[in-house]
Amino acid sequence: MHILFDSEVTADPSLLARCWQGEETFALVPEKSGGSNDWIADKLNCLPDEHRRSRFVLLTSGSTGEPKLIVGLRERSEALVRALHELQQSEPAAETIVTLPLTYSYAFVNQWLWATVFKRRLVVTHGFRQPDLLRASLQQARDAMLCLVGIQVPLLDQNFSNEAFPGVLRVHFAGGRFPHEQLHAIRRLFPNARIFNNYGCAEAMPRLTLRPAEDAQEAANIGRPLPGIELNTSDTGELLFRSPYRAVGVVDRCGFMEITPDMWIGTGDLGSAVGDGTWRLTGRANEVFKRYGEKISLPLLLSTVLRNWSGQAAFYREMDAKGEEGHALMLTPHPSETQVRTILKAFAAEFGRAHWPLRLESVSEMPLLPNGKVNVAALAKITDKSLHWYQR
Repeated sequence: MHILFDSEVTADPSLLARCWQGEETFALVPEKSGGSNDWIADKLNCLPDEHRRSRFVLLTSGSTGEPKLIVGLRERSEALVRALHELQQSEPAAETIVTLPLTYSYAFVNQWLWATVFKRRLVVTHGFRQPDLLRASLQQARDAMLCLVGIQVPLLDQNFSNEAFPGVLRVHFAGGRFPHEQLHAIRRLFPNARIFNNYGCAEAMPRLTLRPAEDAQEAANIGRPLPGIELNTSDTGELLFRSPYRAVGVVDRCGFMEITPDMWIGTGDLGSAVGDGTWRLTGRANEVFKRYGEKISLPLLLSTVLRNWSGQAAFYREMDAKGEEGHALMLTPHPSETQVRTILKAFAAEFGRAHWPLRLESVSEMPLLPNGKVNVAALAKITDKSLHWYQR
């Protein structure tokens, strides 16, 4: 079974096209991932015979940080791309500009597979690792679609503060919290674009819901399920789904697990239905916890931070000196004293002391996972950071 690495695809995208057109199941994985090459090869050997053809495999760490392989059926993903093309009103788009690794299910399906199915131009960049190439691609855009994660918006705003890219017609967000507080910056950068909030997970391959940005006034609203997709919640409030586009199975340290049509699959997010048919997230299962008897929601706290801070921000969990669950706030770039006071005043105005972070810190650059999300597990291990405030 062929293992295709992201660096190979970036150098020669036709390799991916040949694998997709071939019969044998193949794996598309990052060069640097949570699993070694031997681990990946060993787990691929766990696939039953019926999954060794017409499938593709992506690697993800999900919410646990533990690597697992997600097995998708090619014809299902092509059907999803066709559905998204209609729902996202993508017909006017003649090209798509890639800023994320194609090993990330969001970029792989929404961009590479979309471009393949609808025969549109694929423009591969290296994101902010090569900002000049990204700038040139955006300047040259003609009827383009762009797929981003929220953390990239402050970088776009800072690097291209006096520029606009009118050739971009569609801007999609997924893979984390929708950057609602930064819509003004997005609209300045892409004045002719329609903006969409996309929600899903790797097991969904990867889309569950869709929302035009203007249809809600909060980041937490993820919109309505795609046709044919069912959403539900567990007894603990976790958002569950059933989807005709879902993955066919998962391979983790326990081996292969088939995903059957009647299974409710957990997303790792907490959520609830809204009366108008849309759904709303209240956070990852590990982002909502009790502190001194009070319910702490890190996504809610992050909303307050981002209303008062134009850079990047993330929380990470730790215990306080009394053994109680707590959290620290990390910012980038380094804030001024005035900016720190502004954030602290916002906390004081909106929350009791139990909700405040244990510390307010900053780093020159936020650690990221291969898919562009913040590497939360790495935040607590950073030694080269600045301390701006702490709870006494």
